[in-house]
Amino acid sequence: MKKILLIVPALHQGGMEKVCAATAKLLQPHFDVRIAIFDSRSIVYDTEGIPVDDLQLPPRSGKLGKVLNVLRRGWKLRRIKKKEHIDITYSFGPTANLANIASGCRDVKWMGIRSYMDMGNPRQIRMFCRHADRVICCSEAICREIQEKYRCDKAVILSNPFDLAQVKILSEREEITLPWREGRVIVSMSREDVVKGFWHLFKSFALVHGKLPDTKLMIIGEGEFTVYRELARKLGVEGDVFFTGVQKNPYPYLKKACLYVLTSYYEGFPNALVEAMALGVPAIATDCMTGPREILQDRYGILIPNMSPEEDYDPTHITAEERALAGEIISLLENPEKMEHYSRMALACAGNYTTEAYVEKICGWADEIL
Repeated sequence: MKKILLIVPALHQGGMEKVCAATAKLLQPHFDVRIAIFDSRSIVYDTEGIPVDDLQLPPRSGKLGKVLNVLRRGWKLRRIKKKEHIDITYSFGPTANLANIASGCRDVKWMGIRSYMDMGNPRQIRMFCRHADRVICCSEAICREIQEKYRCDKAVILSNPFDLAQVKILSEREEITLPWREGRVIVSMSREDVVKGFWHLFKSFALVHGKLPDTKLMIIGEGEFTVYRELARKLGVEGDVFFTGVQKNPYPYLKKACLYVLTSYYEGFPNALVEAMALGVPAIATDCMTGPREILQDRYGILIPNMSPEEDYDPTHITAEERALAGEIISLLENPEKMEHYSRMALACAGNYTTEAYVEKICGWADEIL
């Protein structure tokens, strides 16, 4: 059985980390799988039965610290690869890719580009194209740009996998209690990150709540969200917003929602969007550089223009794009037939991303090379 090593910076909240853990589980019947991480603190995702090597080299500040980290990670990975006789190493994201290169071994190297933000460093992309046997892209737009701009014929598309049956089972596994007894819940799921554009969502929600007072907003994900708690207070909707914190099983929360809203201005492939749709939750998403358009395809959900990346926590400053988003939400919530239509379309969309197709691609690439 071929041996494959997956490298990821950590296994806490995050789409990239979640896909890595899911990949390890899915490949177990086909490969001898292990995971290497830079820091094992706060592991959230299920790695039961998977050997996990903790390099104990978390992020460091300063240019010199970062360079030394890459070299040390590469040295430790080299030892693991040689000891375990690794055939293929698949690294997730830029820092993992750099460590994969620094290991210097002759194993087959697959390097993942997980977000359009990764494209902001052309020098790194060229390095990955040069050293990788495959550059694995999570979206069509990223893959096309690498193929055309960097003349890289190693770039391939691998859409994220979703075990739809398991999502449904997990959504019913536990009963949860929200702070409100009733009301229509709008949800978004992500760690606290400026690229998610949550200030737009909060301001739009305040407008929606003014028109539809039974609406609530729920944010699922890791972070203190201090500025957003304060923004909610200033907008007068503090009692109608709930932060769940990081959840090992977020699906019972997603199941409680009537609408999923994504306001990111950068994405790679937004896992949470598909996961919500797998539970029949209608979706509204920004048409950012990669991800939502590819998923929604102008028919499975509602695409709105990409939103401004300029942070703005002034509750008195409501932009035209925030008013437009609020209008889309109100229009959808006030139309039961439209809601039902997009609920059906959400389920149909989620069916496009099966675990079987994901595993088949990876196994096919392994058979070609080895």
